[in-house]
Amino acid sequence: MRETGSVEKLLASYGFVRCADRDVRLFFHYSQFTGNAASDLRVGDFVEFEMVTDRKTGKPVASKLYKVVTGLNDMVEEPVEGIVVKEISEIGPGQLSYELSGESFFLTFYERDMEGEAKLQKDDVVSFIVATDQSNRTVRAKRIKVMKPVVKHRGVVSSMKESFGFIERDDVTKEIFFHFSEFQGNASDLCLGSEVEFIIGNRNDKHVGIEITLLPQGTVVFEDVNAGTFTGRIVKASFRSSSRRSLEPTPGKLYMESGDGTKQELQYRDKDLLRNHTFWVDDIVLFNVVTDRRNHTQRATNIMLDDSSFTENNEQRETGTVAAVKEGFGFIKCADREARMFFHFSELLDEGDVHISDEVEFTVVQDPASVQRSIAIRVKKLPKGTVIFEIIGSETFVGEVEKIPLNMWGRSPGRNHNREHDLGCIIYERDGARETVAFHAKDTDLKVPPEEGDEVSFNIAEIKRDKTSMAVNISVLDRTFDPSKRGYVAVLKESFGFLETEEHDREVFFHYSQFDGEVNALCVGDEVEFSLARKGSKASAERVKLIPKGTIPAEKIQPGLLKGKVLRPLRCIDPQQAEYTGLIQEISEDGSDGSSYPYCILSLADKHEFLQKHDDVCFQLATSGKKVWAWKVAGQRKFARAKVSSVKGQFGFIDYDIGEGKKLFFHVSEVVDGVEIAPGHEVEFVIVQNQKNGRYSAVNVRRLTESQRPQRLSRLKSVQGSIGPKLVILRQPRGPDGTKGFALQR
Repeated sequence: MRETGSVEKLLASYGFVRCADRDVRLFFHYSQFTGNAASDLRVGDFVEFEMVTDRKTGKPVASKLYKVVTGLNDMVEEPVEGIVVKEISEIGPGQLSYELSGESFFLTFYERDMEGEAKLQKDDVVSFIVATDQSNRTVRAKRIKVMKPVVKHRGVVSSMKESFGFIERDDVTKEIFFHFSEFQGNASDLCLGSEVEFIIGNRNDKHVGIEITLLPQGTVVFEDVNAGTFTGRIVKASFRSSSRRSLEPTPGKLYMESGDGTKQELQYRDKDLLRNHTFWVDDIVLFNVVTDRRNHTQRATNIMLDDSSFTENNEQRETGTVAAVKEGFGFIKCADREARMFFHFSELLDEGDVHISDEVEFTVVQDPASVQRSIAIRVKKLPKGTVIFEIIGSETFVGEVEKIPLNMWGRSPGRNHNREHDLGCIIYERDGARETVAFHAKDTDLKVPPEEGDEVSFNIAEIKRDKTSMAVNISVLDRTFDPSKRGYVAVLKESFGFLETEEHDREVFFHYSQFDGEVNALCVGDEVEFSLARKGSKASAERVKLIPKGTIPAEKIQPGLLKGKVLRPLRCIDPQQAEYTGLIQEISEDGSDGSSYPYCILSLADKHEFLQKHDDVCFQLATSGKKVWAWKVAGQRKFARAKVSSVKGQFGFIDYDIGEGKKLFFHVSEVVDGVEIAPGHEVEFVIVQNQKNGRYSAVNVRRLTESQRPQRLSRLKSVQGSIGPKLVILRQPRGPDGTKGFALQR
């Protein structure tokens, strides 16, 4: 018996046919089709066949298939309106429903029954013609058209997870789910706040966003901002719960007074605050009002604290300066209390960054995380000069310095020092009574710092935070300065240096704070003018000032080059000697000793050269007044040669034995021309001895070769078949006479 049906599925060499008269699907092979199945058959084609039993499997299969021409007769000529209840899938055809004469009917449909390329989805409203299939006398829908066009919606991505997210819709106050696979583009382009356009689809009887595309920023608008800025008072502050179940913050509320005196209550959310600082109930705020286009509700936004809130609510405000700034937080030095106050950057009321020494106003509250600590909140910047740490009296007093602070000259007293040592003391008379007052080094004139016993004038300031009195604006009285002292810059260290007097007979210490000018511009040999001051038993230079080169009369250099040797080095080389100047003895051409001449730092041709006792030198003679000096002194040293053994940062060692198996130390600053030195480089150098500790080091280090340390003479190599690693000789050693190996004398 022959049957009819439709082709349901086609594969490489076989397919399946759905019977028209019963709900059975039968297998068939292309060899059973009359014609070329691969080219003639299509899914949905109607065929006629016989059902037989497969001899191998015993299952029913379709045999002797051929394609039949079908026809549809319209039962209802007028289009009928219906709803899609089942979409077309791989399992079978789609299904739609319609009503006729008060009864509901269901019809199947295939892709060939649709007009246009639109893909039908569940709940789509369609129009169609009811027709009868002549091949199997079944009724189905044809000429199906979508009555309502596809509606595209817009929204903003409000949440994103690993492979899905949610979109806040602009037409209703709700969110819709979407999967990243529905985004028509690169999913990495999506981010929170992206504005998108999408179609609402149906997945498992739930609405989801599909066919999602990006929109330009600013396209989606949820609400309209009303014109004007309003003033209100917070009646309920927004609060974010720490509970895991409550991820959304509790909305806040404020009252807005209308022009007629009535109050309107408005809600606001955390995102409506312009700043993240703390807001309290009864705070007076400025804000705008927005109207939601979706439900026409109003809300306060762009909320900022009004300055009048501090005075209206009698808020206790304190002042201070920013003492430290870290990553996201800082500390404030308070004007009214000893403790430094912690603050977080989120508590800043002003835009922009905060810097050290900025003057601020703030409120002190208990730290929610620690009951034993207070923090600063609602921090507001103030103009310079607003914060006052001390109240300075107008009366001027005169007294005598009894003690100077330990840190007067920049010395650090150490970590565990007594802070009272940081204070000096002045004795003075007030209303006939003898009193004392403390002072800090910073309150003195650093150009003319006071010394013990100096008479000084000062004012008295009352410190606000502890009500103590301190001397400020301290000036030294009746100290005469001799600005006629002149000399030369002899030595420059990290924060201080030494001057050589005009007579070249002594060196004078000076601190960089006493130099009137840019310290980086100072060079050894510069001419300066200064004053001498006593600091205890030692003298130092003050008010150091550069003077034009040539102001100090230059020495008259005599022609001729002499040879000699150092009898006595400079005191900076040997601090234990009493004489400041060095001494050079002339050596005549016949080798006999001649006259001796003093020399100073300015005498050296190279101011950084360390001449030591017994060093050979060449020099010229120069006269200054009646005194004859050795001038343009240059060392005639013997250079040694060796290879660099190692380099460690700013120093290294040369493979040169200086006794006890030790290698010769050198500092990279002694490398001539600053060239790079690496292990294996051959260098020449001069050996000097430190007179303080007796240790030897290399100076005037010059690189001679480019070759570095050679490869190792041997290496471990794994040999196949051996038990363990073996030593493989790469280069044979040579003996002292150049022969291979070492010969044993017998």
